[in-house]
Amino acid sequence: MDVKRWGDRIPHIVNKGFYDQWFVDNQPIGTIGGASTAGMRFTKPEEIKLEGNFDDVLLGGYDPDAHVKDLDLDGIYADYLYSSVATNMYAIEDPNLLRAIFVAYNDWLAEFCKTNPLRLKGIAHILLDDDRKAGLDELDRAATIGLAGAMIPIFPRQDLYYEEQFYDPLWEKAQALDMPLSLHIGTRRPGSRNMADQGQITQGPADRSTSDYWVRLSLGHIIFSGVLERYPNLKIVNVEQDLGWIPYFMDRMDTTYKDRPFQISYSFKNGALPSDFMKTNVYHSFQEDALGIQLRDYIGIDKLVWGSDYPHTESTFPESQRIISEILDGVPEEERVMILGSNCANLYGIDYPEY
Repeated sequence: MDVKRWGDRIPHIVNKGFYDQWFVDNQPIGTIGGASTAGMRFTKPEEIKLEGNFDDVLLGGYDPDAHVKDLDLDGIYADYLYSSVATNMYAIEDPNLLRAIFVAYNDWLAEFCKTNPLRLKGIAHILLDDDRKAGLDELDRAATIGLAGAMIPIFPRQDLYYEEQFYDPLWEKAQALDMPLSLHIGTRRPGSRNMADQGQITQGPADRSTSDYWVRLSLGHIIFSGVLERYPNLKIVNVEQDLGWIPYFMDRMDTTYKDRPFQISYSFKNGALPSDFMKTNVYHSFQEDALGIQLRDYIGIDKLVWGSDYPHTESTFPESQRIISEILDGVPEEERVMILGSNCANLYGIDYPEY
C-alpha cells in the first residue's frame, strides 16, 4: 500500500503490553489469539483467550509451505482460503481506504496460492459501495491473478441492499467469470455494528449465536428480488453460519411467497418457489453442525461444503478426520464424498484426484 498516502491508517499491529492488536484507520479491528491458535481446543482449552501475540500465530497462517504441511497432517487435500482479521475490515467507513487494502490483500493472497496452485485456492475481497466500476474491475483482476471467488459484505450499506438493480452488473460479471460470491460471517458494512463490538462481554457470544440473521436477510433480498432467476448460473456461498437454520428459513420464504402476495414484488416463472433457488444456487459451508447433517435432505446434499476453519481457535485441526467421522456417522459413502470434496470441486469448477 502507498504509505505516503495512507500513513498509519494502513493495517498494522500495535503491541499493547501483554498482547498484540491489529489497528486500521486508527481503530482496533481484531485481536490475534482467537484467529490463530488452531489445535489449542484439544490440548490446552483452558488457555484459550481472545488476546494473543503474533509469535503465537501458527506458521501455516502466513507461510504457504507450512500451510500445506498442516493440510497433510490433517488429512486435507485442498484449502479454499478466506481471510481472518481482514473480514472485520468491511466495517471500515472509508471505501477508498478499504479498496486499497483489498487490492493489497488480494495480491498477497494470489502470491500465497501460487506456491501450490492445486491445493491452495484464494477468495478475494471486493467492494462496490460508491464506486461500482472499481469493485467490478477488482473482481475481473481477482480472476486474472488466479483467485477462485470473491467475498462481498454479508450485509451491505443500509441504503444499498442487494435487491437493488445497482448490483445487476456484479451478478452478471460473477456469473460470466464463474466466480462464486461469498457471504462470510462478520463482514457487515458500517451501520450495523462497530468494529470493536466483538470485545464487549456479551456482544461476542450473542452476535455469534445469531449470526445467521444477516445472511438470511441478504439471501432474502437476493432471492425475493429475482436475482437467481435472472442469473441462473450465479453461485452464492453462505460461509461459516452452519446449517441447522436453513430448512426453517426456506420454509418461511415459501410460506411468505405463497400466503402474503401483497408483500411480493417479483413473481417467479413456472411455479418456482424461493426455496428452489436455495437448492440450485446457494452453497453452505459448515464445520461441526451435526443437526444440519441430519437435515441435509431438506437443504440439498449437493450444496453442503465442509471446512476445518484453520487456523482459527475453533478449527477442527488437527483432529478433522476424527470429527468428520463423528458428525458424518451413518451418512452413506456417496454423500460423504459429496460433502467432503466433490461439492466444493463443483462449486469452484476444479478437477481433483479421486477423493
